[in-house]
Amino acid sequence: MKAEVFTGKNLEELKSEAFEKLGLNENECLVSVKSTKSGLFKTKEEYEVKIFKLTDIAEEIKNYLSELLTNMTIEANFETKIREQQINIKMYSDKNNILIGRDGKTLKALQTVIRQHIYQLVGAYPYILLDVENYKEKKIKNLEFLTKKLAKEVLRTKQPIKMDDMNSYERRIAHNVLAKFDNLTSTSEGEEPNRHIVIKIKED
Repeated sequence: MKAEVFTGKNLEELKSEAFEKLGLNENECLVSVKSTKSGLFKTKEEYEVKIFKLTDIAEEIKNYLSELLTNMTIEANFETKIREQQINIKMYSDKNNILIGRDGKTLKALQTVIRQHIYQLVGAYPYILLDVENYKEKKIKNLEFLTKKLAKEVLRTKQPIKMDDMNSYERRIAHNVLAKFDNLTSTSEGEEPNRHIVIKIKED
């Protein structure tokens, strides 16, 4: 996969220079950064910045995904959208139940394998949302509905509520919903993979 490489001593200036030269903004790229120290006392730091277009990464994901699905004897079509640095790929197949798996475990495993594949190629993890038709969209809407319901319950009873364990992406969705309630605060607690959100009344 093609990368544009830039080196320099100031990371932020280097990234700004790279985006300007390529005519891209940060939301259209995946940035991989390596730093090295030189000099007698290893105090001089130099950065190597690799810029990858998200459109190129999306193509690589589709090619790799096609290979994986072929090995699973599944044919699928893909719909790709890139929004706010996140690559959204929706799969359409006549074997959706197999692609999703029980409680979405096959879909989650595919997403993990793809993220690791891209990391090995570029040295950074992209934001990927892999979906089968509208499975995850429905799941997200259900999560948002449940979060609002629990938030109103906390406002009514003034008692904290602990939500079920969720992955980081699901917790981010719930936190975003809860941020719209001025009188509430939310925190993530516990250790992966058993982290959960606690919703509380905001203290004065």
